[in-house]
Amino acid sequence: MIEILNAHIRRGGKDLLAGVDFRLAPGELVAIVGPNGAGKTTLLRVLSSECSPDIGTAQLDGVALDRWAPRLLARRRAVLPQETSLDFPLSALEVALMGRMPHARSSRDRQLALAALHQADAAHLAHRIYPTLSGGERQRVQLARVLCQLQHDSAQDPCYLLLDEPTAALDLAHQYALLRTVRQLVATGFGGLAILHDLNLAAQFADRIVVMAAGRVVAEGNPGTVLVPELIRQVYAVDCVVARHPRLAVPHVIPLPAVSLDQDQIRMGRVLSTMMTHIPFEQASSTPASSLDPRAGYGKEDG
Repeated sequence: MIEILNAHIRRGGKDLLAGVDFRLAPGELVAIVGPNGAGKTTLLRVLSSECSPDIGTAQLDGVALDRWAPRLLARRRAVLPQETSLDFPLSALEVALMGRMPHARSSRDRQLALAALHQADAAHLAHRIYPTLSGGERQRVQLARVLCQLQHDSAQDPCYLLLDEPTAALDLAHQYALLRTVRQLVATGFGGLAILHDLNLAAQFADRIVVMAAGRVVAEGNPGTVLVPELIRQVYAVDCVVARHPRLAVPHVIPLPAVSLDQDQIRMGRVLSTMMTHIPFEQASSTPASSLDPRAGYGKEDG
C-alpha cells in the first residue's frame, strides 16, 4: 500500500494540504477530483516524492518514501505528469525506452518499449520525433514510458501508477482508451490513482472517488455515495442533476447552466432527472448493463 498520513504543507500563508490522509491499495483505481487549487496535484507530488510534507509522512509498504532507494522506488511507482517538457530530437520509441532506466539493461528493453507503445495506441508513432507530436500524441507516448517503467520480467511486489490529469490533452476516444488501459492494469494487481476533472469519467472508471477542497479531503467513497448534488454544489458552486446513467450502473452528473436557477430551469432539471432515473437498464440497451460498464470485463478470468 502507498499512503499519506496526516500531511500538512503550507506555502505563502496558504494551506496546500491540511491534515490529509490518503491510501491507495493494489487492485483499485482511485479518482481524485475537486476544483482548481484544491490540493490534488500537491497530494500527487507528495506520493511521487517531489515534495515532502511539513508535518506527516508518505510511505510505501510502511516505509517512508524518503528512505527508499530511488531506483527501487522507481520500479514500484511511476508518475504521468500533466506536461513533460522534452525538446531533444528523440524518437517516441527512445522516450518510451526511458522507462527502462531504473532496470538493469536487457535485450528485451526494445521489445518492452514497443509493446508499451502498442498498449498506449502509439505504436505508429514509434519513429516520429517527439517534439513534433501533438499534445495528445505526446501524452500517449508518455503513458507508454510509464507502462514500460513498471514492466517486470518476474513477479514482484505491487506497483502503483499515478496520473495527473491524464485525459486533459486527449480526444474523447483516447480518454476512454487510456482509462481502460489503467483498469486492465488494476485488474492485474496494480494500484492506480488519476486526477480527473470530468466527474462522469471518474464515475465510470473509478472504484473510489476522493473529493478535495482547500487542501482537505472533504469526501470519499464509491461514486454512488460521493457524487450527490449537495456535495457538488458545495465544492464546485455549480448546480447539477445527478441521474442514473441510462446504460451504465453509475451516477451521471448533468451540470445546470447557472448557480441561481429560475423556476423553469429547476422544473427542467427535475424532468430530466426523472426521465433518466426511470429508464430501466434492461430497456435502455439490448446489451446487459454490466457488459457496458467500462470497469467490467477485466476480472481474474481475463487476466
